Amino acid sequence: MAARYSLAKALKTVRKARGLSQEAFSDVSSRTYMSTLERDLKSPTLNKLAELCEVMGVHPLTLLTLAYIGDSPHKAEELLAQVRRELDEVGDPGQA
Repeated sequence: MAARYSLAKALKTVRKARGLSQEAFSDVSSRTYMSTLERDLKSPTLNKLAELCEVMGVHPLTLLTLAYIGDSPHKAEELLAQVRRELDEVGDPGQA
């Protein structure tokens, strides 16, 4: 993907928009770990991402979408349309 994206920036943006401190994640993560994630020094596993999103009250796809659209909110519709097309191409995963 040519555009720059940042999970770290998206994580910090959502956390602050929800009015949460890094300490609010103490049940699933340390403040130090949150800080390293937000400074893009580490990347969370998929399971950890789901736990962090649960604390923030957002779906992990919301966070990933924000990471990929960056500072261009108008790109969200384009990205979601691409995801819909790709899901259609994959078909019903229950039939695999």
